[in-house]
Amino acid sequence: MVNRHRGETALMVEGQALPMRLTLGALAELEHAFAVDSLPALGQRFIGGHLSARDIIRIIAAGLRGAGKAIRDEDVAGLPFDGGLAGAIKAAIGLLEATFGDGETRPPQPPEA
Repeated sequence: MVNRHRGETALMVEGQALPMRLTLGALAELEHAFAVDSLPALGQRFIGGHLSARDIIRIIAAGLRGAGKAIRDEDVAGLPFDGGLAGAIKAAIGLLEATFGDGETRPPQPPEA
């Protein structure tokens, strides 16, 4: 079972709920993968809503690893997601919302200079 208060969500694969969580380590992994240098920049990267298939794979893989599952991006790409592509997109967006806010709360913003 996932704990939403800890930022956990679930990825549904063949009827099984796999927990996902973006820990600080997973977020650092995504900062590197998306070539950004801060959490606010990472949040801004996702706000645009233009996620590629590769982005979805990276987000889901980082979330699974953050929850303790040893899995490679390549393995995530081949998972039989419940709901197909739409299920994978929904899971990735749900994970981002659990980490950065619920849609009403914006991701962390850089301080004003």
